[in-house]
Amino acid sequence: MTQAPPTSCGLLSRALAEARSPRVPRTVPYVPERAFPWGGPALPLAGPGGAVDLDRALRLSLAAPSPAGGRLRPAPSAGALHPVRAHLLVGPGCSLPPGRYAYDPRTHRAHARGSAPADAPPGAVVVLTVAAARTVAHYGHRAWPLLLLDAGHAAAALALAAGPVDVRVSLDADGGELAAAAGLPRAADRQGRWSGAEYELPLVALWLPAEETPSRPRDPLAAWADLPCAVSPVPQPDAETTPTGEQAAAQHLLECLATDPGATWQPAHRPAPVTDDTLRTRRSADPSDLTPPPAPDLLARILATAQDARPDGPAWAAAVGGDTPGLRTTAGLLASGDARPTLARWAADQQWIGTAGTVLIAHGCPADAPPALIRSSHLAAGYAAGVAQAHATALGLRSRPIGSWQQADLGAALGDAPDQDWIVHGLALAGPDDPTRPAPPPPQGKEERP
Repeated sequence: MTQAPPTSCGLLSRALAEARSPRVPRTVPYVPERAFPWGGPALPLAGPGGAVDLDRALRLSLAAPSPAGGRLRPAPSAGALHPVRAHLLVGPGCSLPPGRYAYDPRTHRAHARGSAPADAPPGAVVVLTVAAARTVAHYGHRAWPLLLLDAGHAAAALALAAGPVDVRVSLDADGGELAAAAGLPRAADRQGRWSGAEYELPLVALWLPAEETPSRPRDPLAAWADLPCAVSPVPQPDAETTPTGEQAAAQHLLECLATDPGATWQPAHRPAPVTDDTLRTRRSADPSDLTPPPAPDLLARILATAQDARPDGPAWAAAVGGDTPGLRTTAGLLASGDARPTLARWAADQQWIGTAGTVLIAHGCPADAPPALIRSSHLAAGYAAGVAQAHATALGLRSRPIGSWQQADLGAALGDAPDQDWIVHGLALAGPDDPTRPAPPPPQGKEERP
């Protein structure tokens, strides 16, 4: 992995410190959601068959549920803004004909954006991008880490929904290669090729192969990246083609983060209790419903899921109260005492966190972390929290992600060196609303997708 230029590292370190600072973002009017920016023929995702059922995978992950009145609630998102978009690179063996597509979650349709290369790998590659404007307008200087967490949550939702396909996830693919594969302009070319539309920043790729993955697979992005840039979006009069201020800064920071050469593809596992019905019904609970503590054995299972979902991501711990309060990891007690009131102060003074049944926290990402670690820490934390939340739903527990953390230097609070161990993400857990509900059966062996 090549080292980022010093100026980029310095810029990112300052931006990370600012996002973690107590400075409150400026208040701006609510920014409405823009119309779907992609034209082209709108095709249903349910086709004549194939090993990769994109209709099912996207309906269970990113689609707006019909009973929700069109409101986007597919996966957790900061401020319910849902900035993540999906581009489908479809090869042979899928429920869609081969080609490039943009996915509209409100209509659950794929809009054609070009043909597939002759050597497209069997299956589909999904490139997840973020449109930053609304999140930046709401969260200001705190927005760019939240955009990374949102992308991680969306990736987890799709990976969980795509089974029984052997899904692979890349959180470190180079942004330029992701853009080229999805038929989007690279950062240096966007002003000339992206006229009148909001820029999308590619961050994550998922590979849904239509056949058994070889032990040394070719990078599935490579064939797609060799194609010319695909159809451009429909011009939007209200879109800022030349963003300024905090939006421009957030876009630049995300571009600096996504400059890793190559991509590594990690297998995605679905916890055994998670079913399609789990994915249809998962919701973030209201804070007032999160006070009953989860049963210790169920908490242990969720904590293990969060830790194992992305072993390359930050560490996880659980803050519990009760008669023996403490901060616990899968290996044992990290610290004694009730950490939840402190966590409440660190999470924008959300007082309900101080009485939540349990609070899981992802921690790591030092203040001077290099760009690759900043990116992977946030994407992996969002991904792991998404998997853990689905597992919690399957076990009858209630949950709610906690995204924004300020002055949350966990290492310093525990007496270690400052600026080395910061909270990146959180997930509040609580027991079921019906304590008489029978407990689910214990897992049989390792909890993975069968």
